[in-house]
Amino acid sequence: MRTIQLLLRSGLTVTAAAALPLALTAGTAGAASGISVSTTGTTVSVTTSACSQNRTTGVWGTGSLLTSSQGSFAEGRKATLAGTTVSQSTAWTNVTPGTYTVIVMCQNASTPAGTQSVIVSRSTTPTATASPTRGVMGGLGGATKDYGPLTLAAGGGLVGVGVIATAWFLRRRAKPYRL
Repeated sequence: MRTIQLLLRSGLTVTAAAALPLALTAGTAGAASGISVSTTGTTVSVTTSACSQNRTTGVWGTGSLLTSSQGSFAEGRKATLAGTTVSQSTAWTNVTPGTYTVIVMCQNASTPAGTQSVIVSRSTTPTATASPTRGVMGGLGGATKDYGPLTLAAGGGLVGVGVIATAWFLRRRAKPYRL
């Protein structure tokens, strides 16, 4: 009985895992319409490759950002597309949090190149962190402090005494008849 419950639970998990990619692609059906919408903080940007440039005006097309209360392309916040034959894009800055619809109309077409909904969430502003004023002093040891001439003379004297004591010790060992 316990084995059957375990198999049933794992079977449901496998089914849910298999259905997840299908659910995710169904949610992004607007991306298949010819536009790709993304948000970064309070900026909404749209990219498309469906438009061609008008030879006389040089304009690729126009994008419109509609709030949930707006119903047509003309009511939205418009921005002109810029780019190349491969990719055209535009962006809207300082967008307040909420749900929006992005519509892109190419310059030479009466039908939209694509429509997609996007959710703008409240952005968090990065906080400044304190940095060390003198930086990291690793590897320098005592060289970071300026010692006076008295300290340097005392250190030099100790080094000199050490050299003399080492020479005297080695000289005494070289003569085996001395104790």
